[in-house]
Amino acid sequence: MLMAEMRLKDIQRLMAEIYLDRDRERGAEKTLLWMLSEAGEVADAFLKNNRVGLECEVADLLAWLLSFCNVVGIDLEEAVLARYGVGCPACGSKPCRCPMK
Repeated sequence: MLMAEMRLKDIQRLMAEIYLDRDRERGAEKTLLWMLSEAGEVADAFLKNNRVGLECEVADLLAWLLSFCNVVGIDLEEAVLARYGVGCPACGSKPCRCPMK
């Protein structure tokens, strides 16, 4: 399968193949903290207008989110579709019609 044809479920499985043993050993709490650290790196790259860095950091952030989901037993694709599959969870519309905050 070409990488461009991968679904979120496939990417989550890839992260499990690469990292699940290490992630389980690290534990959910430390994996979550690493994910939050990556979110800070995304913000830093964005604020520095570093496009190449931003692309790398968002990929890292997704990888850590998927790793966290693997450790705690969440299928992220299923969770996202259950929450957003029919539209905005608050107003039910696509696109969202909720007032801006």
